[in-house]
Amino acid sequence: MPNAFAEICFTPSVKAAQSLYGSRQANRGFELSEDPRNCLGEREIEFIAERDSFYQATVSESDWPYVQHRGGPVGFLKVLDERTLGFADFRGNIQYLSVGNLNANDRISLILMDYPNRRRLKIWGRARIVHESAEPDLIAQIEVATYRARVERGIIIHVEAIEWNCPQHITPRYSEAEIEGLLVPLREENRLLKAQTLATPKAELTRLGDGPLELTITGMRQLTTNVRAFELSRPNGAELPGFEAGAHLIVPVRLANGELRTRHYSICSDPANKQVYEIAVLREDNGQGGSVAVHEQFALGLHLQCGLPKNNFTLHADTRPAILIAGGIGITPIKAMAHSLQAQARDFQIHYAVRSETEAAYLEPLRRAFGDRLTVYASDQNRRLNPGELLSASPADAVFYLCGPNRLIVALTAAAQLQAIDEDRIRLERFSAVSAETDRPIAVELKRSKQLIQVEVGQSILEAVREAGVDALFECRVGNCGTCAVKVLEGVPDHRDSVLSPAEKERAGLMCICVSRARSECLVLEL
Repeated sequence: MPNAFAEICFTPSVKAAQSLYGSRQANRGFELSEDPRNCLGEREIEFIAERDSFYQATVSESDWPYVQHRGGPVGFLKVLDERTLGFADFRGNIQYLSVGNLNANDRISLILMDYPNRRRLKIWGRARIVHESAEPDLIAQIEVATYRARVERGIIIHVEAIEWNCPQHITPRYSEAEIEGLLVPLREENRLLKAQTLATPKAELTRLGDGPLELTITGMRQLTTNVRAFELSRPNGAELPGFEAGAHLIVPVRLANGELRTRHYSICSDPANKQVYEIAVLREDNGQGGSVAVHEQFALGLHLQCGLPKNNFTLHADTRPAILIAGGIGITPIKAMAHSLQAQARDFQIHYAVRSETEAAYLEPLRRAFGDRLTVYASDQNRRLNPGELLSASPADAVFYLCGPNRLIVALTAAAQLQAIDEDRIRLERFSAVSAETDRPIAVELKRSKQLIQVEVGQSILEAVREAGVDALFECRVGNCGTCAVKVLEGVPDHRDSVLSPAEKERAGLMCICVSRARSECLVLEL
C-alpha cells in the first residue's frame, strides 16, 4: 500500500508542480513506500500528548478552506487508539464555522507544532460530531478534568494519514514554562560563578602566559550549559591584528597541577571586527584539563599573553560554492567562515549537527544572520546529518569544510572516497586526536637521538618522544597545524592528521607525530 499522505495529497496538479520545480523524483519515495503511515505510533502519541494547541482546517460547501486555532490544557487532544483522535469542543464565538463545515464535509486536517524544537506533525482524517446525549461514554473519554466548562460537543477524528514535516522556516517560540525550564541551568551556573567570584582571593590570577600578543578578557557569555564565550580585546583599545576566517588563537592556560600550557581556540567572531576576538570553549570534565581551567579561571579583566592568530583552515579564494559543516563546538571556525563568505557575497551553506538545539552554541545568532543558508540536525529530534546524502546533493564543484568530532570526520571522508570526490575539495579541522580500537603498542627508533622508544596504546608518538627527553616541536596536538611533522626513514605510517598534503606524505615522507601512528610494527624517524 502506498504512503497515505502521498495518495491523498499528490493529485495530478501537485505532481505537475513537482515536475515543474524539479522535485518530482525526490517525492517519488513517498509513493513507493511500503509503510502507509496512516496509524499513530509511539512517537506520534507521545508528541500529541505534549501539545496544548493545534491548527485545524475544514472546507465549506462553497469550497473555501477555514483554518482555526484550537487551544487547551496540555494533552486535551486525546489519542483514543492508533487510528482515532478526539477532543472536547466548548462554546466559543457561536459562529460554528468549523462545525458547519464538518456537517457538510467530514474531511479535516490538523497541524501540531512544537515550536521550541522546530517539529511539526500533520494529520489528515475524517471527523464526526458527537453529543453527550447520544454517546455519553465517548464524551467522558475526551473530557478535560481540569477544565470546568461544559462540553458542548465532541469531535472524533478517524486518522487517514500522518506526516512529519520539515523543520525549515519554523521560528522557535517558547511558552513561559518552557523559558523557565531553559533558565534553570543558566541560573545555577550564574549562582556558581557568583560563589566562585566571592570565594576567589583578590590577588588571584591577573595575568597569564608569555606570548607576544597581550589581550584582556572584556566580555563573557554563557552560550549553553557547557559552552562559554570570551571576548578578548587589546588593553589600550587598539585594533587587533587582522585574521582570516578559520584562524585560531594560541591561548595560555594554567592546568590543575600548576603547569602552564597553551590551547588552540578558533576565533569565531566576524573577521571584519578589528576590536574584539571571540572564542567559545566547551567544558570537558573528562578532557586534558585545559577547558576546565578556562571555565574555572578565566574572568573579566584577566590579561592573557597569547600567540598571534594562525590559520591552517583557510577558505578557497575562487568562486566555487562552499559547504560549511560543523559538529557541536566545531561551529566556531565555521561561524567566522560564514561571516566572511556572506560579506563577499559568495555562495555557501551551513550544516550544523548537534545533540540537541539547547546544546547548540550560537544557534539563534546564526539563524538571524544566515537564515535559509543554515540547516540544523538535532539528533534528539531524529534529524541526523547524512554525509553521503549531503555530498551527493551539493554542487559538483563545491568545496567542503568540516570541523567536528572524529566520527563525523571519518563518516564524511569515507563518503567522499565512495563518491570519488577530489581530496582537495574536502578541508578538515579536528578538535581532538584520533584513536582507534585496533591501536597497538609500536616501537619507534629516533635516528639522530640514537634512542629506541616504546609508544603505548593511548599515548601519542609526540608524548613518548618528549618523555624520552627529545625536544620535538609541536603546537596543536590534534593534527591541524603540521608543526610536529617529521621525516619517516623506515616503516609505514598511519596518517591521521588533516594538514599534510599527499605529496608531503608520500614524496617528502612526512608524518605528524602528535596524532599519527604506524601500520608497521616499527618506525624509524629523523629525530
